[in-house]
Amino acid sequence: MRPLGIIGVLLIIAGAVVLVMRGVSYTKDKQSVQLGPIAVSAEQKGFIPPVIGIIAVAAGIVLVATGRRKS
Repeated sequence: MRPLGIIGVLLIIAGAVVLVMRGVSYTKDKQSVQLGPIAVSAEQKGFIPPVIGIIAVAAGIVLVATGRRKS
């Protein structure tokens, strides 16, 4: 399988996971300030909406189709 096809399949799988889970939430830790032994950190929360999953699946289908045409 060509690289475009592999990337397309991975996008389809990732998009399907986001759609099945109805969005994915994540938490990212950020270290804000560190003064000697004292450290203050913050959490940043985010959410990947299902529409991103739809876009990923569509892009994956396009990549798989173009990967097959070039062969």
